[in-house]
Amino acid sequence: MFWWPDPGAWLGRIVFERGVALLLLITLISTIRQFRALLSSTGLLPIPRFLELTRPRDRPSIFGLHYSDRFFLGTCWFGVVLCLATITGLTAALPWWAHGLVWAAMWLIYLSIVNVGQRWYSFLWEMLLVEVLFIGIFIGPADRTPSLIVTAALIWLLIRVEFGAGMIKMRGGREWRDLTALDYHHETQPMPGPLSWYFHHLPKVAHRVETGANHVVQLVIPFALIAPDPVRSIAAIVIAATQAYLVLSGNFAWVNLLTICLALALVDASILGYVLPLSEPSMNDGSVAEQWILIAFGVLSLALAWQPLRNLLSSRQKMNARYNPFYVGNSYGAFGTIGKVRREIVISGSSGSGEPWREYEFPGKPGELAHRPPQVAPYHQRLGWMLWFAALSPAYGRGWLERLLKALLSGDRAIKRQLRVDPFPDEPPKWVKVTAYDYRFSTPAERRASGDWWVRTNEHEYLAPRRLR
Repeated sequence: MFWWPDPGAWLGRIVFERGVALLLLITLISTIRQFRALLSSTGLLPIPRFLELTRPRDRPSIFGLHYSDRFFLGTCWFGVVLCLATITGLTAALPWWAHGLVWAAMWLIYLSIVNVGQRWYSFLWEMLLVEVLFIGIFIGPADRTPSLIVTAALIWLLIRVEFGAGMIKMRGGREWRDLTALDYHHETQPMPGPLSWYFHHLPKVAHRVETGANHVVQLVIPFALIAPDPVRSIAAIVIAATQAYLVLSGNFAWVNLLTICLALALVDASILGYVLPLSEPSMNDGSVAEQWILIAFGVLSLALAWQPLRNLLSSRQKMNARYNPFYVGNSYGAFGTIGKVRREIVISGSSGSGEPWREYEFPGKPGELAHRPPQVAPYHQRLGWMLWFAALSPAYGRGWLERLLKALLSGDRAIKRQLRVDPFPDEPPKWVKVTAYDYRFSTPAERRASGDWWVRTNEHEYLAPRRLR
């Protein structure tokens, strides 16, 4: 009837399902590990307090119906079980309706977390993962022929991600238009990776090529996704390859790998099969009821397309925006401007008058000069990321930074588990302070001489010394 089959998408569907479920699994594990410190009843931004201040219709969440720390963690662990079932292929054999319910449950779980996650869950990749999980509800099990309706939804999402990022750059900082953005980006990005130092020290001409190629991939290639194969598949592979390059150059949680999953879902099985030589399953079109559900999904997708399309065409383009509380039909963008100086805040403590100040270290966050930037992604160190934002403006630290300092002064165990280096493992300090610095990568000569990856200058007070009262 109205299935509009896309049979060449069956292998991409497998990559999409397994890949997205794996990334959600990593995300849920990171949520579980960081929950006590960040969002629990005793965390830096407690969920119960947030629920008291918000209307359920503005932030729909199962935790608005019932909340306890144990229930939150139990919900996360249930999501882990669903992810493992999907990764191992158990859900692929389910009936169409049951397969959709599994994805609906994963979507609802993560939507509920994001809608109470406050600043810790305000990043691009959170809203993107929620929207991807929503599309997954309709992608179908292994015995259903993939539908062009779902393929079109994936294409539109990937265009919004790529073209949106490209347009925000062209409308943003001049450094993108004069091709100098990557002279700075590898050094000033929020959480550099183990290869970022090397990327930063590439020749200037390489940075120009990087920036120019980025513009082509984000502003031109996405429109090839609407062409028939093999053009669509080639465009998707180019996008995936570019995202793999970004994985090497820095830590951006799971956004690059999630975009790779989206892109590979659009590669025809005749091409993807060279890398994944799997046997094509027996497939058939869905029932009339399934077809009408897919049509309803297509109509909903069209209805929600207007606002992000208008945003793409607007001279006042928003970088990341949601237009409904369910995070479906969002606008995306990244790095509209590039900072030219890296600013970091360093928290240190002292045992008392005349005692030395010793620095706390956070995973993934630059601090100790000799510590090489680690590989963190696709894991997400939310506290480290927000400390980077707080260095840009105190407004980003409002509501949680003072609580963090009090937690360090009281020796809070949940917070101590979020540290890479705890200079006070036995007794908490009597005093803490926050100092701001300008950081830059060491030059090759400086690194040979000192072994340091970083050089810091321009020390100044960010928050004065304080103690528990």
